[in-house]
Amino acid sequence: MKNIFYTLILTISVFAFGQKKELKQAQKLIDQEFFSEALDVLSNNKDLILASDVKYQAQYYYLNGWALKEDSQSFKAVVSLRKSIELERSIRQKKYIENANFLIQNAEADLVNAAVQDNKNDKFLEASKKLYNAYLMNPDKEENISYLYYSASSAVNSKEYDTALEYYLKLKNMGYTGVVSEYFVTPIESEIEEKVSETEYNLFKSSKDYTNQRIGKTESRLPEIVKNIALIYVQKGENDKAISAIKEARAINPDDVNLILSEADLYIKIGDKNKFKELMEQAVEKDPNNAILYYNLGVINGEQGEFKIAKEFYLKALELDDTYTASYLNLVGLILEGEGPIVEKMNKLVTSRKASDMDKYDELENDRVNLYKECLPYLEKLIEIDPSNIEALKTAKNIYYTIDDTDNFKLMNVKLQELEN
Repeated sequence: MKNIFYTLILTISVFAFGQKKELKQAQKLIDQEFFSEALDVLSNNKDLILASDVKYQAQYYYLNGWALKEDSQSFKAVVSLRKSIELERSIRQKKYIENANFLIQNAEADLVNAAVQDNKNDKFLEASKKLYNAYLMNPDKEENISYLYYSASSAVNSKEYDTALEYYLKLKNMGYTGVVSEYFVTPIESEIEEKVSETEYNLFKSSKDYTNQRIGKTESRLPEIVKNIALIYVQKGENDKAISAIKEARAINPDDVNLILSEADLYIKIGDKNKFKELMEQAVEKDPNNAILYYNLGVINGEQGEFKIAKEFYLKALELDDTYTASYLNLVGLILEGEGPIVEKMNKLVTSRKASDMDKYDELENDRVNLYKECLPYLEKLIEIDPSNIEALKTAKNIYYTIDDTDNFKLMNVKLQELEN
């Protein structure tokens, strides 16, 4: 019996010694930055170590997580490190917990930084996956939920609309807003407000060197999330769901001009121009100094044959922003719409020998020339803003030719040839 007991003790001792040896070997390889080799040692001895004492299991998961993190396998690293922490807590040991938590933070940062770099390099799908894994590292933490939001955005950029929709719906259902506090102080010396960290704010709020200390809030991301849900539904051809989603977003923030524009964009995509026009008029009421809104109203009224109203909107757009080239081109095009009826009447009179008809023809010709002359100030201003606008140069060239302005006709011709060469 004594021999059996002695043999059992010896076997256990040898078994424990083997575990320690392999773990020490892995630790040594990590210290020497041979991370792949350390992972091989740990993998080859995994079953042996995980069948042993909990303290050795905790050490195994700690070393494994450390090596995985340095081997750029951040998500797997966090899973392993969390397991180490869990095991140590179960035996009330704290040998690796502090370092494990530090490595977890670094692994998360590595993953997010890699995703940022992927986005910069237009590797949107890879970025989305990394950000989603960063979210999964701590899905209950507000900052990590923001990684899910950014992951959805990268999924949209990679045209993975089903994935993006899944993430956006998840964010919406959990009531995510992304609203965070922002801290501001104004140095008395410069009198220019600065954004600072919470820690700095707490230091500066009682300082005599700063004034107007205040806490602000960022805008909610929920309206944008619901808007993106709607736009993805449009992309998928599910218009009823899209309309429902955008109405929900408007209900959350009815005064948000961007949401009104998103709804208008939705209706133009599904071909409802009347609803688009109605929403654009609502947007103008909310933001009366936005030139682009008046331009869009000019476009839609022009398409619906309301030329007089469209012209007024284009002129208003130019009054607010005289550098927006599209307004000039569309206004000129709108004015030239009046040429068709004039030419039609002239063609009916061209063969007539009646003196009265000849007088009418001359009047119509004069109206036509005046129409061209009305366009010229807008074309000349557009060419001044954008000298390489070929469409404007060609239109101006044709008008100068028609009204017998030879000098300007030649000038436009030269400019066009220079651009073509």
